Order: sequence, then C-alpha cells, then structure tokens
Amino acid sequence: MLKKNFVVVIALCAAAAGLGFAGGVSAPISSSRADQAAAQPAVPGARALPDFSTLVEQYGPAVVNISTTTRVRTQSEQFQVEPGDPFYEFFRRFQVPIPQGDAIRKGVGSGFIVSTDGYILTNAHVVDDAAEVTVRLTDKREFQAKVLGIDKRTDVALVKIDAKDLPAVRIGDASKARVGEWVAAIGSPFGLENTVTAGIISAKSRSLPDETYVPFIQTDVAINPGNSGGPLFNMAGEVIGINSQIYSRTGGYMGLSFAIPIDVAMKVRNDLQKYGKVSRGRLGVTIQALSPDLADSFGLKKAEGALVSAVESGSPAEKAGIKPGDVILAVDGRPIGQSADLPRVIGETRPGTRGSIRIWREGGTREVTAALGEIPAEKIAAAGGDAKAKSGKLGVAVRPLTNEERKQIGADGGVLVESADGPAGRAGVQPGDVILALNNQPVKNVEQLRRLVERSRGSVALLIQREGNKIYVPVRLG
Repeated sequence: MLKKNFVVVIALCAAAAGLGFAGGVSAPISSSRADQAAAQPAVPGARALPDFSTLVEQYGPAVVNISTTTRVRTQSEQFQVEPGDPFYEFFRRFQVPIPQGDAIRKGVGSGFIVSTDGYILTNAHVVDDAAEVTVRLTDKREFQAKVLGIDKRTDVALVKIDAKDLPAVRIGDASKARVGEWVAAIGSPFGLENTVTAGIISAKSRSLPDETYVPFIQTDVAINPGNSGGPLFNMAGEVIGINSQIYSRTGGYMGLSFAIPIDVAMKVRNDLQKYGKVSRGRLGVTIQALSPDLADSFGLKKAEGALVSAVESGSPAEKAGIKPGDVILAVDGRPIGQSADLPRVIGETRPGTRGSIRIWREGGTREVTAALGEIPAEKIAAAGGDAKAKSGKLGVAVRPLTNEERKQIGADGGVLVESADGPAGRAGVQPGDVILALNNQPVKNVEQLRRLVERSRGSVALLIQREGNKIYVPVRLG
C-alpha cells in the first residue's frame, strides 16, 4: 500500500505507440508520412503538435488484445454439494440455489509481438493463473496462447501463439529516453481495442513501494484498466517500455503512469525463452536507505550507497566478509547511488558470478569479492503449458526449496507450496506447506511431484511438513 492514502492500481491491459514531432525529428518513422508530419506549422512561429498516425499504421498491428479466463474459488466452495449428497435433495426440493464450487472470472489486457514467429510480451498480472489465454490480432484472427513463463518480480510474462510471419515491434533503448520526450500507447482501456493515448516521459528510474527490480519510466500517458502489458513507443517507433501500473485515489487514471523499461523486460524474455525461468543473483543482505544524517554519522560526504542493516547467515555476503554497518558503494564498478539500486544490480547478475564489491567501513573504502547465490525462481506459468500439468489435478503451485530452507526444516527433498486451490485447497493444504511425499513416495522436486500426480487416481495421501510438524493430508483428486 502507498502512504498518504495513495492506492497502487494495476492497469489490466495496455499498449503504447510512439509519437513524432511535427518538425525537428532527426530519425523519421517513414518517408512520405513522416515528411508530412515534419511540415512547417501554418501559423509562423507556432509549433505543431506531434503526429503519431504513421507510427500507429506501421506498428499498431503488432499490438495484440489478450483476454483471459480464470477459475476462482467462491465462498460457497467450502459448502459444495453434488448429486448424492444428503443436502442436494434439500436444495432441489425447496428450490434453493445449489452452491457452486468455482466461479469464472474474465480478464482483458494487451501485449505486443516481439518476433514474427509468435512470441508476445505482456504483464505477468494479466495472465497469471489464467486457465485460458486468447490473443486477438488487429486483423481479427484469434489464437489460443501458451504462457511460457511469468516473472512476478518485474511483472513480465512471455506468451507464445502458433503463427508465423506476424508483424513485430522494433525494440529501442530505454536508457536513451529523455525526460520530456513524447511517447504514446496503444491498448484496450476498458476493453476498447486499439485505443491510442499520448503524453511525455515525466521521470526515469522511479522507485515504487514493494517494487525492487524495476526502475520505472514515469509518464503522463493515459493508462486505464485494460492497458496493462502493452508497449510504450518513442517518437522513432521503437518500444522502450511495457505499461504496467498507475497511481490513483479513485481507481482511474490521474496523470501518473508507470512503464517497465524494455531492457528489463527483454532480459526476462530471454531467460524465460532459454531457461524457462528467470535467474537472479542473491547477495544475502538487508539494506536501508542512507539519509544525510546517517551518512554524516558514518563519515560519508554524500548520502550515497546502500546501508547494510543485517547479513544473512551463510550467505554470499557473509562469506565475503560484509558486515552490518557497511555501506555498499559499487558492484563491479557500477555505482550504487541509492539503496534501491543494489537489488537491481545484483539481480541482473547471473548466479555464481564472482563480483567485486566496494564498501565503506570505519572511515575508508575497501574491496571484497562475493560469489553470488540465486534467488528462487517464480513458478513457470499456466495456460496450455507444463505448469498446468504440475498443479492441475492436485491444485497446487509449488517451487523447489532453497538450500537454506532445506537446512531449516531438516529435509533432503520436498517442494514448497506457493498457492493451493481446487482439491488440495479443499483438503486443507496451505501456502507455506512443504510436500515431502505422495502415497509414501518421496517428492524430491517439482517434476517428480507432477509425475506422481499424473499417475494417481482417486484419493492420495500427501505427507506435509507445517511449522515443524509432519501430517498426512488426504486429497481427492479432481
């Protein structure tokens, strides 16, 4: 939650389209139309408004509409009745509506095609947990999409449709974008497909509450529910971001929109496409911002860097000799201007990499070397893919245990439950449980659990570890 009664509203769908100034554009979008856009204004001395019609014509077809279907548990699921249940005849006889277990929720969002063979980027919150994902092109063709993976930490998802020779966007360089530059979006606000909105970049590298890995691009482009996942275009027709969030007190657009820089999104895309997950480095420290008073107390001339308040036992930071009270100033030569920079820099580094870390301690700088660990990856997603098979019959989303978690619970195997619904949820399985065995067959990893579930019929017995206790939970498979 944001302070001062601000509410972070996730806009559920979007796209973006770049703008071109009428006059003074060094890199025109195309020949004839761009020349028209660059024509002198009719009134001498007046400056024409930007014209992005050519950009929309050229790259609008690469922006897609995404609709989703998600099954959600209703309150009545805890009192679900079926034919043969003693309560079923009561409800039928007295014409009382029979409680139903699941409800269907529809969602809408946007995305954009990044390669002609059907790879599409969108927001993770648009497609997360969706049972079905449908992609609609501007030529009215529809495809059932497969979600290859999601990364909740950056709110980026990679989706694939079975098609070829598709229109694709051009990827730009977000680092070259300037505050005050015109940008535009194409999306489906409130389901109104192919809607174009425009504005300027208001700020760069904006940190938002609870958002650790994304230096957001702030704009005043009108973004509303239905816009999330679409591209933010610059004037050259290049995608520089993915529209993701807005600040609002009302739930609607109030002039503050935020986009994920495209370089962050493309790294996620490459990892998901190549490895099926996003790998991030982990240092193992708790940090806080360095105020001017704290900087002065530590003998620093400027309030720059990340102050280490705690070091995780056995972590790469502890092994490197980092201590509470150290101020991390740089990682492999990349300066840490503020505390929010450190998670981004470490997260962008592949696990196992040995890096040089410059710290401030006791009035002077020193260099230490750390071999980074790995942050546990998000679950591989949902519709039409392997993750549905992993959790479909049982109704759980799970991930591997980290080495620290294994040591903590004293187990060689097991998988951690991140969410539970369907059969497992009704049986009482909870997020945070560790599944150790199924029908007394040890569960070593996610893939083994998937195979055991697929071979099972009827009821199964899960051996669960919860808060230090081991219990068996009977689950009737759907």
